[in-house]
Amino acid sequence: MKTSSFSTLDAAGVENIRATRTARLDMSSGRLEKDAVRVTKNSYGPEINTRDSGRISLSILAPNGEITAETDRIRFNTTDTRTDFSEVTYFLTASSAEEYFELIRDGVQRYGISAESAEEWISSTQADPAARSDFSITPGTDTGLTVNYDLRYDGSKDTQVIIVHILPAA
Repeated sequence: MKTSSFSTLDAAGVENIRATRTARLDMSSGRLEKDAVRVTKNSYGPEINTRDSGRISLSILAPNGEITAETDRIRFNTTDTRTDFSEVTYFLTASSAEEYFELIRDGVQRYGISAESAEEWISSTQADPAARSDFSITPGTDTGLTVNYDLRYDGSKDTQVIIVHILPAA
């Protein structure tokens, strides 16, 4: 019997996330504690991948608002000695440069990611759309969590990727 509106990361919880393609995590305290998501203290956490079955609607309750995304892969980073996860990572994809730039600008607006850093990168990429670039934009902290957009752009490919890293409050 589920007693919370938040997802768990034990085997049953991961299966539920895959089946419903919905994940809701509570980081309102600034952290994602292992015991709150029903994983053992020495667990490294799961990787949830739904590339073959559609995207997951991800929602992370933060100290100041909410982080939301549509993604097909979520990772949880930690060590066997931490009581929480050091990072939640998910992937955003875009099928055009314009859609990619929109995702970046959305992160600026919603999470406080550096507008200057984002616009400089967008301008340089627009000047050479066939280029390849790996770039990490200055993170945003408006939600009370650190939200980092790690850009993986390759103008020769059909799909562009942003790796989003959510780190606990400092």
